[in-house]
Amino acid sequence: MTTELIKKNIYFVGTIDWDRRLFDELIPLPDGTSYNSYLIIGSQKTVLIDSTDPTKENELVENLKSLNIKTIDYLIPNHAEQDHSGAIPKILQLYPKTKVVTNIKCKDMLKDLLLIPEDKFIVVNDKEKLSLGDKTLQFFLTPWVHWPETMITYLIEDKILFSCDFFGSHLATSDLYVKDETRVYASAKRYYAEIMMPFRIPIRKNVEIVKQLDINFIAPSHGPIYNNPKFIIESYSDWISDNVKNEVVLPYVSMHGSTQKIVDYLIDEFINLNIPVKPFNITKTDIGELAISLVDAATIVIATPTVLTAAHPAATYVTFLANVLRPKTKFVSIITSYGWGTKVVEQLSSMIPNLKVELIPPVLIKGYPKEQDFVALKNLTSLILQKHRQIKII
Repeated sequence: MTTELIKKNIYFVGTIDWDRRLFDELIPLPDGTSYNSYLIIGSQKTVLIDSTDPTKENELVENLKSLNIKTIDYLIPNHAEQDHSGAIPKILQLYPKTKVVTNIKCKDMLKDLLLIPEDKFIVVNDKEKLSLGDKTLQFFLTPWVHWPETMITYLIEDKILFSCDFFGSHLATSDLYVKDETRVYASAKRYYAEIMMPFRIPIRKNVEIVKQLDINFIAPSHGPIYNNPKFIIESYSDWISDNVKNEVVLPYVSMHGSTQKIVDYLIDEFINLNIPVKPFNITKTDIGELAISLVDAATIVIATPTVLTAAHPAATYVTFLANVLRPKTKFVSIITSYGWGTKVVEQLSSMIPNLKVELIPPVLIKGYPKEQDFVALKNLTSLILQKHRQIKII
């Protein structure tokens, strides 16, 4: 990876991971990702903001060598997670006089995760400033975006916000800046859905911090730099609001065709009612696409067969996922087909304590759906229409 000039004496020196397809052994990465690292050369001090994933540390080192960097005075990790911090030991080995500048919580995490010695740290507090000579950095603590120790760093003179994971997108691209806002919007929304959505409420406070700054560029730790900061700030403001859309997310799994018949009927009914519906066959879907759909939807309907009186394991996983992601969904319903007995409704409804939702009466169908079952399903869709009207999204 070559280095790129952002402004005079400010460089992108990060790395791009074109082939990575899974993050934390959990999160799909259909478009790869980048580990953004930024070099600032002040008149008196040189700073590296974030490092890179340990798998890419040699590329970071080569980038620094290509700029003939002999000294790094400060290394600023905005976040302790290893995709940001993993190359810090390597940098400290090559530049032994470097001091790691971060907040107290991040310092403690880095000592635990990377065994960095105490004497290598300089601790900074919220809104504290650090002079580089002709440039000044200011730090803002942004806890739970998305770990308790995260912070952002603002370069005052050049009006650049180094936002860490805040506003990030898992997107491997050769574009230094956002060129295709539609593509980046989708990638950033996926990133928000998978990583940031559980912290929607604390993020509100931190968005307000960002809005108070005079920003020309937002340089995140993943994905391209925003040269139109308003674009991503307004997107986040929408995602973290309480506003939902007239949409139904329909995750389902079918073993012998009964649930599939139910879902097919529901899709047609929702279309007839002009309610956009997003069905996801759980055993085949990209779980990230499902997470994206949860960002805005007013209603979730989970459809599952019964397996030994419980929900299919795939449906159980999706219910667990929805609970930990904490979307702003307003309504949830459950549909199950069963052979001789079922406790699916009790099981799944007990798994979503984090969701502040109204549970719409479920539909239980014995065997293959029959005429009276389709009536019950039709009544469910009508009730969902009524609920959407009540909250004035139709």
